Amino acid sequence: MRSVKVYEEAWPLHSPFVISRGSRSEACVVVVEIEEDGVKGVGECTPYPRYGESLASVMAQIMALVPELQKGLTRLALPQHLAAGAARNAIDCALWNLEAAQQHRSLPSLLDITLPASVVTAQTVVIGEPEQMAASAKALFASGATLLKVKLDDRLISERMVAIRAAVPDATLIVDANESWHSEGLAARCQLLADLGVAMLEQPLPANDDAALENFIHPLPVCADESCHTRESLVGLKGRYEMVNIKLDKTGGLTEALALAKEAQAQGFLLMLGCMLCTSRAISAALPLVQQVSFADLDGPTWLAVDVSPALHFTTGTLHL
Repeated sequence: MRSVKVYEEAWPLHSPFVISRGSRSEACVVVVEIEEDGVKGVGECTPYPRYGESLASVMAQIMALVPELQKGLTRLALPQHLAAGAARNAIDCALWNLEAAQQHRSLPSLLDITLPASVVTAQTVVIGEPEQMAASAKALFASGATLLKVKLDDRLISERMVAIRAAVPDATLIVDANESWHSEGLAARCQLLADLGVAMLEQPLPANDDAALENFIHPLPVCADESCHTRESLVGLKGRYEMVNIKLDKTGGLTEALALAKEAQAQGFLLMLGCMLCTSRAISAALPLVQQVSFADLDGPTWLAVDVSPALHFTTGTLHL
C-alpha cells in the first residue's frame, strides 16, 4: 500500500511580481508525496485564481483522491478522476517522479530524452513605469539574460516598449499582456511591437475574445496561454494563434503536456514552455519538453528569496542542466 502526503507551502519572493492581474509577494504551492516500498515521488503545483483555483480547492481535490492513490491509482487512469488543472498536475508529476525513482533513472532518461547542457530561459520584466521597466531590462541583459519577457497591461504600451527597446537594443523581447488588451486597436499595437523587433506576443485578448485575432494578418507570432490548456483547446486556436504556451499546471501534468506538444506540432503550432511562480520541483517536472520549444519561460524559481533544496542551477537568463 502506498502512503500519500499532501501539504501547502508559501515561498516568499525577493521582489513583487506585478502583472496585469495584480501583484504577488509569495509563491503558494501544493506538494504531493507518494511513497511505495520506501521509494518516494514528489510533485508540485501552483493553484491559479484565474482558473478558479485556490489552495483550499486544490487541497480538497487531491485529498478526495488519496484513497484511490493509496490503492494504486495510475497516471493513465488519473484523468478519469480529475479534470486538467493544478491538482491533477501535482499528482501526475508525483507519479512520474515515483516511477523514475523506482527505476533509478532521471525523468528525461525514463522518456529516452537527452537534455541540453543549458537552456536559455526568459527573464521577466514586470509592470512598472517606462523608466523602471527599461532599467530592469537593462540590468537583466547586463547580467546575462538575452531573452526578456515583458509584462504589459493596457496602458503606456508604446512608452514602455520604446523605452525598453532603447535600453536593450540587442535583447530578444517577447511580450505578455495576460488578456488585458481589447480588440480595438489590436492590429496597430501588434504592428508597433513588430516594428520594435519583438519576437512574439502572448495572449493579448481575454480567452473568450480570440475571434478578433482572425481579422488581421499578424506581423509577429501570437501565442495562446490562457486560451490553451489541453489538446481539446487546439481546435479553437487555428487561424488565430501561431504558438501555444504549455504549462503543466494547465495541462494537469506532464502526461497531457507531452500529448499536447505532439498534437500541437502536428497541427503546425510552434511551442513555448511556461511556468507559474514555483520552486525547482515544478521546473524539473517540465524539463522533458525543453528540446521541443521555441521559447522556454522557466524563471519561476528565480523570483524566490530561497528555493527548495536540492535546487536547479540558474544564472540570469540560463538554466544549467
